[in-house]
Amino acid sequence: MNDKNGNSSQGERLGKKPRRSLGPVANLEAYVRPDWWRKIFNSFYLKTDGDVVDDDIITQKEVAAFLDILKLDSGDRILDLCCGQGRHSLEICRKGFTEVEGLDRSRYLIQKAKMSARKERLSIKFREGDARKLPYKPDSFEAVMVMGNSFGYFETIQDDLRVLKEIFRISKPWGKLLIDISDGDYLKENYQSRTWEWIDKKCFVCRERSLSLDGQSLISREIITNTEKGVSADQFYAERLYTPESMTKLLKAAGFSEIKFHKKISTDSLRNQDLGMMQQRIVASAMVRKEWTAECVTKNKKEKEVAVLLGDPNKPDPLKPLCVFDDDDFYTIDQMKSALKDLKGYRFHYLDNHDSLFQDLLKLNGRIDYALNLCDEGYGNDPRKELHVPALLEQLGIHYTGSGPQCLAFCYDKSLIRGIAQEMGIPVAQAFFVKHEDATFELPFGFPVIVKPNCGDSSFGINKRSVAHTLEELLNAVAEIRDKFGYDNQILVEEFLSGKDLTLGVMGNPPDSYKILPILEEDYSALPEGFPKICGYEAKWLPDSPYWKIKSVPAKIPEEMEKSIAEYSLRLFERLD
Repeated sequence: MNDKNGNSSQGERLGKKPRRSLGPVANLEAYVRPDWWRKIFNSFYLKTDGDVVDDDIITQKEVAAFLDILKLDSGDRILDLCCGQGRHSLEICRKGFTEVEGLDRSRYLIQKAKMSARKERLSIKFREGDARKLPYKPDSFEAVMVMGNSFGYFETIQDDLRVLKEIFRISKPWGKLLIDISDGDYLKENYQSRTWEWIDKKCFVCRERSLSLDGQSLISREIITNTEKGVSADQFYAERLYTPESMTKLLKAAGFSEIKFHKKISTDSLRNQDLGMMQQRIVASAMVRKEWTAECVTKNKKEKEVAVLLGDPNKPDPLKPLCVFDDDDFYTIDQMKSALKDLKGYRFHYLDNHDSLFQDLLKLNGRIDYALNLCDEGYGNDPRKELHVPALLEQLGIHYTGSGPQCLAFCYDKSLIRGIAQEMGIPVAQAFFVKHEDATFELPFGFPVIVKPNCGDSSFGINKRSVAHTLEELLNAVAEIRDKFGYDNQILVEEFLSGKDLTLGVMGNPPDSYKILPILEEDYSALPEGFPKICGYEAKWLPDSPYWKIKSVPAKIPEEMEKSIAEYSLRLFERLD
């Protein structure tokens, strides 16, 4: 027999008595249990909805579209929330993503997902759980995906909000959410009140539907019948209908930003009969903008305490395009924090308030083992004061990474470094110096030339107009720098070399302990024809510039040249340190 909500008793589930239908009911909503979702996602679900949820072609198309929206890296940690039998998780893993996990309330579907993963030898973590209380630590995932119309099942909208807040909690800063739900506006106008269809050669399902009293949910009833055994199930369920407007409001309430709605999904199954809630769906994506969650850490005596010094995001920065920290800066900082967070045996203290930097370092002095000096903006975001940060650390006796004050002072002056290299017998391009009082000057070598502010870093003041092939272009480049930086700034004009643009990095403390990194070459193949091949300010700071497409690739150069570059670099390293 069935209880008043149309759910089978235990004896019937064990096959002791045949199931029966309730027959005609006047109000479908009255028969929906608050926790209907606990029992409905079973083997019958895979039959009634199998034309969509068991179709590999549909799944492949959906996953391709969703991944195209999110633009994820193969190593990103991805959660397929309310994953069902894992159809999306499995397909994502097949595409080369290595950190995929799935969670669903249905034990039956999770076990089926695990079996599928084992069969294909795919490394996916599937677990059973409630979406309103996720079993993950804060800041765990780069992306959370709620696919296949798996949202809006709970009794109240507050429960739906709890789900979104949990997603926000477990997402990393700059994490992404993708959610795929029924098109509420479309279903309200186009749902079919009564249908039936064959789901295999012996079973068919009859469906009834109606809107809830408040008009916000679609109530469905399914009577599944086997032609030989009679009624197999008579079940009721409700799904809340969302529109782009109501979904946006809920996502904002949960803390999400940058909410976007993408191309709607119109499902086309092989059975192509009653597609129900899957007939037309809307796809939304959103961004998680938040600070890293503070952790309660019990200090381990073996744990290293590290101060991380950064630029001050609350101060102007003259080198940045808009003179302020922008989204790219904050994203880069969050990615750095994410990487450091994964290191075991370290505790990091982030210092980015330059008004209190000295006092903050005094408080930490004696407690920290060393400092990561990542403040290339300079003290107070003044590039001329980049040397002040390591000088402060040396005054306090704190060991630190990066160059010392003397080296940073030297490197801020391009002509000075060029002169030191020339004195050491290291080949350099021909050049001449334009002082601020010079109104005229002679060019001691031929064109083309490159014109640079003598003092500065981050390629500030170097753009495609810095390369001159004629006297007029040279005068214009000099005038542009003077207009931008003032006439009191000196200018370096160098012979423009058209060969390979190579970079070599050295880590450590030569001559005792150091590591030479692989030499990189700038790949300028994506530049439009006629653009000078330089890696200047536009390549480092302006995403809309063609120069942003420049890539660094492993250099292909003769072994002797590689040895010479390494030798020159080490000699300069020791000379400037």
